[in-house]
Amino acid sequence: MQGTITCADLRILLDRNEPTTLLDVRRADDRAKEPLAIPAAVWHDPAAIDDWSAKLSKEDEIILYCVRGGSVSNLVVDALHAKGFKARFIEGGLEAWKQAGGATEPQP
Repeated sequence: MQGTITCADLRILLDRNEPTTLLDVRRADDRAKEPLAIPAAVWHDPAAIDDWSAKLSKEDEIILYCVRGGSVSNLVVDALHAKGFKARFIEGGLEAWKQAGGATEPQP
């Protein structure tokens, strides 16, 4: 499975209501700087992946994002793949999603 998904392909996936888990894995300080998130995304601290990954479903595809789709997303996707999950990250992260006109909402 490839490790990334485009914003356009994510929109299609979400529109089809495919079984998907959407994760915000921005570092806490990056998340505090940007008050918006993709609707339905659940935030998890990337440094605590061993704590929260056990609660994820291996049946659903996991789509995640960080600020720009860089090192944080790569590390989390690699760690999830090593644990047997189907995971991809959004190319360009939250910044690309917003630039593509993707919906955002204030984070909980």
